[in-house]
Amino acid sequence: MDNIRGSMEALNSFQLTEDMQGLDNQSKLLLHSKEVLAVILQGAVNEYKGYSKQEIMGFIEADSLSEDTEVSPGRTNTVITGGSTEFMQLNEKTSIFDIAFKALNPLLTKGVIAVNLHIDMEPQKNYALPYPVEKRGMYYLARRLSSQLSIVTEQTDYGQLEKCYSIWICRDNIPKDEQYSVSVYETVNTQNTSRKETPKENYDLMTLVVIKLGNMVYNGEKGEENYDLLHFLNTVMYPHKSDFIETVSEYIDFSETEELWKEASEVTGLGQCVYNDGVEVGIEKGIEKGIRVLVLDSIAEQVSKERSIDKLQKYFKLTKEKAEQYYDMFASEA
Repeated sequence: MDNIRGSMEALNSFQLTEDMQGLDNQSKLLLHSKEVLAVILQGAVNEYKGYSKQEIMGFIEADSLSEDTEVSPGRTNTVITGGSTEFMQLNEKTSIFDIAFKALNPLLTKGVIAVNLHIDMEPQKNYALPYPVEKRGMYYLARRLSSQLSIVTEQTDYGQLEKCYSIWICRDNIPKDEQYSVSVYETVNTQNTSRKETPKENYDLMTLVVIKLGNMVYNGEKGEENYDLLHFLNTVMYPHKSDFIETVSEYIDFSETEELWKEASEVTGLGQCVYNDGVEVGIEKGIEKGIRVLVLDSIAEQVSKERSIDKLQKYFKLTKEKAEQYYDMFASEA
């Protein structure tokens, strides 16, 4: 079976996202695990068809994973750090890729010359928005492509541009006849009167993938197109069911750490465990990562400090004092 060994980091992210009620924040933490990304990429990226999940994990540039890359015009080349105000532009709303990273393109890489795919992953709680998700996805792709070049001059080498993917995972409010479907939008050569075809890699630079889930119950049959992709995402993007770890283990092998999962599931709240004596440092770091994501997301969405602190107490089982300390610590980065 083509499954991969699950790391403690991936196990921690699954434990922290167990209820998946605050999907935007929790799913971002989940998508930082290379094991999770490998399962999704294997089902969503044409360049990875025929490659094992282990090979795809090796393609992902871990150092390129970021959730701070801006989409907005003039700022896509920047990474926001605490106190960075020079990137602010008047009357412009900040837009940020949820998860952006680079991964090797095995079809175009030759010898020591590596060619990458530029990928952003966008988990969405609702598909029904005031605007088409597809149009937003195409805008993100255009920004991701243009960000590869700095200032354009007469000497700019457009041959350096590499292909971009934008993968949108939409969970709720999907029309019934669109539930559990995968739509792919890409650039194609529809007419060519020349005797010689232009190489596909010269224009195949943007692909949008929109994955629509549905209502927590996926009735697909093994062997159907996109079954593994939809089955896996349906398992991890909703509150975990009793057979969660058994189902996930069809794709990611947690046999060596399953006892740790059972132990964590028996406590009243994983967040509270962080402050108990003897808890592993790795879990504590994972908790703080999730708290940071929630705080920064809340500030970006203009959620009040009071409500953000209430959410920290609820999701991470923190005291009000501890929640306020975390909020103040991470709010300084906004």
